[in-house]
Amino acid sequence: MQINTPNLEELRKTFKRDFDGALAAASSEWSKIATEVSSSTSQNVYGWLGKVPGMREWIGQRQLNAIMEHDYTLKNKPYESTVVVDRDDIEDDNLGVYSPLMREMAEGSETHVDELVFAALKVGNQEECYDGQAFFDTDHPVILEDGSTGTVSNYAGGSNSFWCLMSTQRQIKPIIYQNRRAAEFQAMDDPTDPHVFINKEFVYGTDARRAAGYAFWQMAYGSRQPLTSVTYWAARTAIRTMKGDHGRPLGIRPNLLVVSPDMEETARELLTAERNAAGATNVARNTAELMVTEWLA
Repeated sequence: MQINTPNLEELRKTFKRDFDGALAAASSEWSKIATEVSSSTSQNVYGWLGKVPGMREWIGQRQLNAIMEHDYTLKNKPYESTVVVDRDDIEDDNLGVYSPLMREMAEGSETHVDELVFAALKVGNQEECYDGQAFFDTDHPVILEDGSTGTVSNYAGGSNSFWCLMSTQRQIKPIIYQNRRAAEFQAMDDPTDPHVFINKEFVYGTDARRAAGYAFWQMAYGSRQPLTSVTYWAARTAIRTMKGDHGRPLGIRPNLLVVSPDMEETARELLTAERNAAGATNVARNTAELMVTEWLA
C-alpha cells in the first residue's frame, strides 16, 4: 500500500468502523447495578442524595426540602487506550492483525466501566458515600421517628468472599456511573506529524473521562459472612425494613444477589434449588436474580 493521504484516510475509516461496531456490540454488566449520570464539568456534586422527599398530607403550606445538605463529590478521571501501527505494516499491507486490535480496544473501553463500577462496589466498606460514612457500614446516621439520632447498618462484616444483595428496580440504582466524555476513536496518522516521522508508526486510540461512586446505601446490603440461608434472609430483612429520616418506610425490595465466581455454586443452590439441605422447601427459591461477575473476584 502506498503511503498517501487517500489510503491513510481509507485505513482510518476502516479502523474506525471496526472500533464503532465493536463498541456498539460490546456487552457489559454495570448498567444492572449503576445509574448513568452525564457530567459536563470536572466533577459533580450530589447534594440531593441526602434529601429525596416522600409524599405527605398537605396541611398548611408546602414543606420545602433543601437539597444541599451533603457535598458528596465525584471527580472525573481521564483514561486511555492506544494501538500503534508500524509504517512498514501499512506499506506491506500487513494489516490483518490490527482490525481485531481495534475491536478489542473498543470492547476494553466498555468493560472498563464494569471495572470501575464493580471496584466501587467491592470496596464499599472502605469508601465514603454521601453521609460521610463508608457506603457499606454498620452505623449510618438517621433521624428517628421521635427526632433523635440513631444508626442503621447495611454491612454484615466478615472475612470471606464479598457478596451483596441489592435493589436495582428504582429510578436510581445503588451505584453511580458518571460519564463526562464517552470513548471514541481517534487517530494520529498524518505522515508529517513529528511522532510519525521520528518513530515510523501511526497511532490509533481512544480516551474517556469518567468516574464511579455511590448513590443510596439503603438499596444495598454487603457482607463477607458465609452465604447461607440465614445470612441471606438477614440481608433481605435489613433492606426491606430500611426507613428514611423520621421513621418513614422506604418500601425497598431487594431483587439482585451479586457474587464472585467462587460463590456461584452456593448462590445458585440457594436461589434455585427446590429443597434445602435438610430436605425442606427452599423458601429462598426465586426470591432474587443472581449475578455472577468476574469483577468481584
